Amino acid sequence: VAADITAAGGLAEADQVDALDEGSVEEHFQSVVSRAGGVDVSLNLITRGDVQGIPLVEMSAKDLTTAVMNGLLTNFLTARVAARHMATRGGGVVMTITSGSSRATAPMMGSTGPADAAVETFLRYLAAETGPSGVRVVGLHTAGVVETMTREKVVEVNGGLTDFDPEAFEQAMAGMTMLGRAPRLAQVTETLAFLASDRAAGITGTIVNVTCGLVAG
Repeated sequence: VAADITAAGGLAEADQVDALDEGSVEEHFQSVVSRAGGVDVSLNLITRGDVQGIPLVEMSAKDLTTAVMNGLLTNFLTARVAARHMATRGGGVVMTITSGSSRATAPMMGSTGPADAAVETFLRYLAAETGPSGVRVVGLHTAGVVETMTREKVVEVNGGLTDFDPEAFEQAMAGMTMLGRAPRLAQVTETLAFLASDRAAGITGTIVNVTCGLVAG
């Protein structure tokens, strides 16, 4: 992605960091500050190890807690270092992405709902504490983004869907949304860009819904 941006005339750098390791996150952040002079926006999105397709009563403790622990830990580590830095600068934006499963009741979603709920609760409290320093904390709900729903990625999370068909999924997803279509990657990124900008200066402590109406409210 960084190479594509650079080829198009933009500026981008990519680093490989263990986002679950406190020391690595701190070191990376300070490296970015030293190179760029400061950080205005922090967005966390990693693979948490979600497990789906198994009834909750049949899941192992590890199946349930891995995504919850990973999601909460990585967001805490990245948001903490970013918010501390941003507070000294008088402002900044901390963001993350969840699926909206914390507000849904769809069966067989496994650890995804509890993991989303843990992250979103943390972000609300962080927004309340850092708001007086000018730091905004915003989440984004999205689900079933067409370009990301490859067979390999889906099977990794839900081993029961070995015959997953991306095209059939898109049609089914569209049929469940209020807009009659599945969310696209461009819609997600454009919303994130808006939320990170001064045009969204009045938005904090909330989750913006980019599910095309799959999640209500």
